[in-house]
Formats: sequence, C-alpha cells, structure tokens
Amino acid sequence: MTPLSDSLLESVAAAAAREGLVDAVFTRLRTPIGRLLVVQGPQGLVRIGFEEESEDRALADVARALGPRIVASDRQLATERDALSAYLEGDTIALDLPVDLRLMAPPFRHAVLEQLHATVQRGETVTYGELAARAGNPKAARAVGTACARNPIPIVVPCHRVLPGTGGIGKYGGGPARKRTLLELEGALPTSLTLGST
Repeated sequence: MTPLSDSLLESVAAAAAREGLVDAVFTRLRTPIGRLLVVQGPQGLVRIGFEEESEDRALADVARALGPRIVASDRQLATERDALSAYLEGDTIALDLPVDLRLMAPPFRHAVLEQLHATVQRGETVTYGELAARAGNPKAARAVGTACARNPIPIVVPCHRVLPGTGGIGKYGGGPARKRTLLELEGALPTSLTLGST
C-alpha cells in the first residue's frame, strides 16, 4: 500500500475542518528551544508540548477534553506556527494567540493561568506569591507552583515568567535551561541570575 502524500493529508484535514468535523488540529514545530507539539481547538490553543513529553499522552488529554477527532495539519495552523517561530527566533515581541485553558480543570489553577496570561507581559516577571495574590489567594504560592508545573500551554501562557520569591530561577516543565533561554529572549532574566545561578 502506498503511503498517503502530505499534500493529500493536508487537503483531507482542511476539508474536515471546513465541514466542522474536527475537534482539534495539531502540528509539530522545530524551534530554537526544541521541537514543540502545538494543538489548537475551536477556541484557541489547548496544548503545547515539549519534545521530551509523550505526544500520545498529550493528544489523549486533548481528546478527553475536546473530542477524539484530532487531525494533523501544518497548513491549518500556519498562523500559530509562524507566530511561535517568529517569537522564539526573536523576530517579534508579541505572542498574541487565543488560548483555551479547559485542560486546566481545578478552578484556582485555572484562575492562576488566566491571571498569568492576562497580566504578566513580555519583559516582566512575577513571584509565585505575587501571582497567588493576583489570583485571589495570597497564601497559595505552592498551588501557583503546581498550576505552572501543569500548565498545558507553556510559552503562550508564560509560566517561565514566574520566579521564586527567595531568588533563583526555579523549576519549569520544560527544564530550567529552557526557562533561562526564554527569559533571556524576553530581556527579563534578573541580573542576579546572569552569572549562572539557578
């Protein structure tokens, strides 16, 4: 059996999307911080996965939340691919893509990520405690850390901008080296961290 060509698969994905027969679309994108899995639902990005993560598990999580009709298409996600590529290559300062946070179910964690996405802009950082206060519970810094660790849409919902109040760079789902790279890209790496401390 001859494998289907990429152009045919793209045409099938486009036709399915036009007919409303798709729950989500995904693509894979090579970037300066590694390969990303990018998944878009009807309301916006629902998942970005780093290359170390299980792609099957990420897509299964999306299927449980949005439905099982998930197709691969670079063309359908051209806008998102171009925006992420330009941002991660330093060619643009804005990353204004719609997001859908329904994969982050607990209400407080959802509120944390909404606050992070809406209020912490490029070039800014916030501590876990400060973000907890913005989300309505100043004593919930640890819960903020959990929300950031389980953030389904890293980079666009910028959990890399959240730092420990005690100093250092803190943890990051994509690893501390990626966190440092993203903060450097945005000009937000605190001067206390420029000498190599973590």
